[in-house]
Order: sequence, then C-alpha cells, then structure tokens
Amino acid sequence: MELDFTLTEFVEPFLSLFVAMNAIGVLPLFIGMTEGMSVKSRRSLVRRAIMTAFVIAIVIVLAGRVIFDTLGITVNDLRIGGGIILLVLSITDLLFSNLTRKTQSNGDETSMADLGVVPLGTPLTVGPAAITTILILQEGYGYLPTVAALIANLAVSFTLFYFGPWFIGFVGAGASRAIGKVASLFLAAISVAMIRTGIIGIINAL
Repeated sequence: MELDFTLTEFVEPFLSLFVAMNAIGVLPLFIGMTEGMSVKSRRSLVRRAIMTAFVIAIVIVLAGRVIFDTLGITVNDLRIGGGIILLVLSITDLLFSNLTRKTQSNGDETSMADLGVVPLGTPLTVGPAAITTILILQEGYGYLPTVAALIANLAVSFTLFYFGPWFIGFVGAGASRAIGKVASLFLAAISVAMIRTGIIGIINAL
C-alpha cells in the first residue's frame, strides 16, 4: 500500500465522494427526521450515524467486491433494497408523523439508535451511490487516497449534521416542521428513483 499520494490523488476522490454522498442534500432530510428531538439527542444521533457510515464504508473499501461476489448481489440489488426501506420510512413519517414525533420526544433510545443506523448512517450518508464510488475509487486510486477522501467527506457530513440543531432553532419550530414534511416527500421521491434505477440497471444487465 502506498503511504503517500499527491494532492490531485486526494482532491479527485474527495470531489467524487462529495457528490455521491451529497451531505448538503441529506441535511434537510436529517432536520426533518430529528424534528422534536433535544439538541443532545440529535448530536448523539449524529455521532451514531457517522460511525455507522464509517464502518460500512471501510468494510466496502477493504472487502466490498468479495462481499458482493460471495452474496451474489449487485449494486442494483442494493439500490432496490435501500429504496424500499427509504420508501417505507418516508410514508410512515408522512402518514404517522405524530406517532414518530411522540416516540422521538420521549427519548426512546432504541428508536434513536435505529434511526442513526438506518436510514441516516445508511443508505442516506453511505448509500448505493457512495458504495459504487468507493469501489471505483479503491480500484483506481488505491486504499489510502480513498480512505482519506472518505474521512474528509464524513467530517463534512458530521459538521453539517452536528450544527443542524442550530439551524432548526434559527428558523423556528413551525418552519422546521414544514421542512420535515417536504423532506419526507422528497425522501419518498428519492427512494422511488433508487428503485427505478436499480430495476433499469438489472434489466440492462440481462
């Protein structure tokens, strides 16, 4: 393994992962999902989500191809599975938001832990697009530039999510609730797009 690399070998993987992980686009979804939580709970959730994303990404860097080949799955299968999970979560939030908000406001640790792993850790922070990009970068640039770019992008995500509560306090509870509803709607659209892309990819591979 190369222990040094040029700035270009870091910047290009960083930008590729920045686009694939889309932390700025995920931020409104995070704000919507955590509406009603205390600042302490949100920040605990952020740490859990970023740690989950990091562990998943490192496993993909080190053994992604082997895992996919062993299980007989493809990235398109992952897109469909992840899309279905996101669709269920978004519909639940749109139709039963009072129940989910009540659970969150009561500080249900199990519920918050689950939310930190799915969908925040995966597939929102590290999803099919990020996993595909990580596999491509690892083969093209090697382990060290890929891991460095990954850590830098997770740091960006952590910063945005960590200070998300400040944004909520700035816009107010009413606006935050509205953002949450719109975010859930967009999450449903994103999930449908993931499922559609996965189905098209499978069909094209036949």
